[in-house]
Amino acid sequence: MKFNRGDERSGSRTAPGGDATDRAILELLQENCKQPLAAIGEKVSLSAPAVLERIHKLEEAGVICGYTALIDARRVGMDVTAFIGLSTEQPSTIRAVESGVAAIDEVLECHHVTGAHTLMLKVKTRSTESLEGLIDRIRSMSGVSRTETMVVLSSHTERSRIPLLGPEQAAARPVRRNGGRSRKR
Repeated sequence: MKFNRGDERSGSRTAPGGDATDRAILELLQENCKQPLAAIGEKVSLSAPAVLERIHKLEEAGVICGYTALIDARRVGMDVTAFIGLSTEQPSTIRAVESGVAAIDEVLECHHVTGAHTLMLKVKTRSTESLEGLIDRIRSMSGVSRTETMVVLSSHTERSRIPLLGPEQAAARPVRRNGGRSRKR
């Protein structure tokens, strides 16, 4: 099993060079990383120790970067989602602006993009009032020339899962509702 971490500075990574079993393990971990190793092993026809060994190799190769809990933002008071297109004064200020927005907790994502904006931010805030304060904070950063904000009215699909299975394997999986996340009721 061979994996390539890619170039850390550019963020590029080659696709996992692992086999179908590794991809199946990754799919199962994305679905629920708290499920017992024995349960994963049953689904991929391996023992729990063999699954653990593969997971360790995936971690060492940088394919698995960490584990996190998915939180319903509205249930913790973060009711407003927005996308902020940000333009910089000149290309030399991009890195400083990226560093500045990375330090802001409400900024969930920051992408260097093509088109009318230099950066595209995804943010979550408690209210439109706190969003306004966040926009003022971003606009006052050195190197920012302009912003354009789009407030999300509703979200149909929002997921963090990376599709890894081939088309024939994905076709055999049951369709999931709620943007690929299962919810307990």
